[in-house]
Amino acid sequence: MENKYVPSRFNAISHTDDNGVVLFNSYTGAITYFSNQEKQVVISSLKRAGTNLLENEIQKDLHTNGFLVSSSVDEKRRAQFLHQSLHRTDIMHLVLMPTEACNFRCTYCYETFERGKMKQSVIKGLKAFVQEKAASLTGLHISWFGGEPLTSLDALEELSESFLQVAKEKEIQYTCDLVTNGYLLTKEVFERLLSWNITQFMITIDGVDEVHDRRRHLTSGGKTFDTIIENLMAIKEVSGSFDITIRTNFDEDNLQEAAELTTFLKDHFADDKRFGIMYRPVGQWGGKNDDDIPVCSRTMANQKIWELTDEAITQGFRMSSMITDSLMPAASVCYAAKPHSLVVGSDGQLYKCTLSMNEEFNKVGEIHEDGQLELDYDKVAMWVTSGEETDTGCQSCFYRPACQGNHCPLYRMRTGESPCPYEKRNIKKVLNLIWKNSI
Repeated sequence: MENKYVPSRFNAISHTDDNGVVLFNSYTGAITYFSNQEKQVVISSLKRAGTNLLENEIQKDLHTNGFLVSSSVDEKRRAQFLHQSLHRTDIMHLVLMPTEACNFRCTYCYETFERGKMKQSVIKGLKAFVQEKAASLTGLHISWFGGEPLTSLDALEELSESFLQVAKEKEIQYTCDLVTNGYLLTKEVFERLLSWNITQFMITIDGVDEVHDRRRHLTSGGKTFDTIIENLMAIKEVSGSFDITIRTNFDEDNLQEAAELTTFLKDHFADDKRFGIMYRPVGQWGGKNDDDIPVCSRTMANQKIWELTDEAITQGFRMSSMITDSLMPAASVCYAAKPHSLVVGSDGQLYKCTLSMNEEFNKVGEIHEDGQLELDYDKVAMWVTSGEETDTGCQSCFYRPACQGNHCPLYRMRTGESPCPYEKRNIKKVLNLIWKNSI
């Protein structure tokens, strides 16, 4: 049988507003734009029947980026092999909770705040654990989470300095991100965080003034909006590279005011490319107010995420880099589904997921003061092996290399359904937005 070049099973295509096309391949992670003039060659080259030769620059480009593959390539096997690479032992991801207490009481929060600051014995254990693992690591990524991590800045500092030292000695690539409500994120605190290699931040703003304050207020009920905006405006003066995602959580309660927020954020932050926006629907995540949250229907939420994003980009505000990043190979796999990822609670309890802290199947072990981990591997396996291995729908999906059927193992456990990411469900729209965001 002669060798031909056929379209990859992992392609997606979207038409842009200027009559061009954007192609995406979830195995290579390539996202490529072709103009109206080039479009015809692209579309005819990607016909099912394939092409015998790479006759022009466009076809060579399609092949280089993985949109055209040799007919002898087994793409299913490629995807399987990519899945196995998640089991690398030279990288580690820890989600650390320097405190589980919080200075906010958001209306839709699912956390219970029973446990406060991280115990000294847990800090000791983490230092010892990372020190011991370091010999076999090439990469260590820390996600700082809570509670509100900045209410426990001393624990964050002690651990950061220890990890930085180890990473330097062992030449480990050390990266971090931090989720914060932004209230304590003064310019001075921000500069300290940057010095500890924390360069990616997510801060939630749900509306302008009282809309935000009604949803995301202090424990005492006090307002938070003005303080957060003052902090972010001061941070703009900091030089250097960092990436801030402003996240807006929406439900029926604040959707009407979303346009006003977009305009406000654009006026204050669109001139700084280090700030980007991301919209996400509020879910009933297991908190005590669940029954009172006016959540949007799934269809409406799917539609609104991208409508709001489109509006922001149209106004000249950047889309969060997290969206494009999530399309890359294995990047839509939830950390809970990755074998090398663990959540460490402030009391030393180990989990796989931060969304179901009180469920027994998520309590997978504990860390001891000497750095030894006690793990229940049967529980861990339940989180790690529930995706494309068993789901035939996922196995034949164009998005398989990006999410591997494990975008949210918790959703699968609770519903028995495939947990498809928002990006996959609206891939044509998302590709068009990526194109629009780039011009």
